[in-house]
Amino acid sequence: MKKPLSIALTVAGFLAVSQAAVAASAADLAKKKGCLACHAADKKLVGPSYNDIAAKYKGDAGAADKLAVKVKTGGSGVWGPVPMPPNNVTPDEAKALSKWVLDHK
Repeated sequence: MKKPLSIALTVAGFLAVSQAAVAASAADLAKKKGCLACHAADKKLVGPSYNDIAAKYKGDAGAADKLAVKVKTGGSGVWGPVPMPPNNVTPDEAKALSKWVLDHK
């Protein structure tokens, strides 16, 4: 009985560490790509806060894909008159950033 519990705890530990690593790398990517010049976690700057974006799209299963497109190509009109310019990111980077933003509370 102890062995399955030990394995389960080990797997849970690896998952927690890998999720933390993904979040850290996405946060680093956001800094590197200049996202923080216009966005903050908890307050509106030029663009909406990450918390507000996550709340708006909560429960939307396709939100990560939609936001990845906006991160890559830019967008306007959803959060007001100031457009978000296209960003120099790969599709994988855009997806990682959008998932990271949607994980904000």
